[in-house]
Amino acid sequence: MSRYNDEAGPVTIYDVARRANVSVASVSNFLNWPERVSVAMKGRIGEAVSELGFVPSLAARQLRGRRSGIVGASFVNASNPYFAGITTAVEKLTANNGLAVVVGSSHESAAHQKRLLDLFEQLRFDGVVVAPSDDDLEPLRRRRDHGTPIVLVDHEDPEHRLSSVSLEHREGGRLAAQHVLDAGRRRLLFAAGPEGVRQVERRIDGCRDAVGQAEGISLEVVRAPDLDVADGTAVGRRIAELPPAERPDAVLAGNDLHAIGIVAALMTAGVRVPDDVAVVGYDDIPFAAVAAVPLTTVRQPIAEIGTAAAQLLVDEIAQAGRAPREVVLAPELVVRASA
Repeated sequence: MSRYNDEAGPVTIYDVARRANVSVASVSNFLNWPERVSVAMKGRIGEAVSELGFVPSLAARQLRGRRSGIVGASFVNASNPYFAGITTAVEKLTANNGLAVVVGSSHESAAHQKRLLDLFEQLRFDGVVVAPSDDDLEPLRRRRDHGTPIVLVDHEDPEHRLSSVSLEHREGGRLAAQHVLDAGRRRLLFAAGPEGVRQVERRIDGCRDAVGQAEGISLEVVRAPDLDVADGTAVGRRIAELPPAERPDAVLAGNDLHAIGIVAALMTAGVRVPDDVAVVGYDDIPFAAVAAVPLTTVRQPIAEIGTAAAQLLVDEIAQAGRAPREVVLAPELVVRASA
């Protein structure tokens, strides 16, 4: 039977009470305090709920002071395989704790991130996992101070007022650069996205750490509007158009999607990877290992990141006012054919 009653509008607890021939109070107890309801009455009400397709009102649940059972996730780009992997891990752990996840993308816009978080608060979500759009964490700190559990992903709070799961990105950049230097490469190019993305800037710093300890090495940083495949392809074309003597012999990409685009453009132009130009990505998304040229990359433990963030959030929801905690994970170089 439809979840709607014979008249206009959704099925209510009054409809359930009439179908089960019990009081509205009994239906309310069945939904909220089942221990107060006899086994026989549970059977009658449960059968009515099933027949009518009744779904309890979230707003009514919240008016009774109960949690929504929903947590929000605001990521820079939820369609990126890196954040998609984190989402999967968050969903698995939160589901085991009776919670559902709603995900949105900020697209590196502080204004868009604010709109998402405002919506999550208006809907009384139980907590939020956030990959911040910028380094201004004060709005997030204020939200937590006002009672919203918040956990940062891929970012740490310098003031230690927010729980977080972060990576040693500077070390990841150093690992990537040191690998190509050890292979004899001397003209390095870091293919970055727009300025101001904290994680990528730290990877660039790590590359400079490695280059600074070697002689006769150059490191150029080029910017693209985004770190996606299309912008990576554009960067790869520009590299391929350079005379071989001026072309970098190693490219370090801001992430794997960017690197895959770069490799595709180079190969299309007849530039050999890695013979002419070595390419290293970052993240180790599932596509990295099965690309046309399997991608050497710096692995971020994606499932571990999502699981750790979800556990921190679940703990904060269960214990209001819990002291913030920080988890810092190490990157790992994965060597494949592209470098």
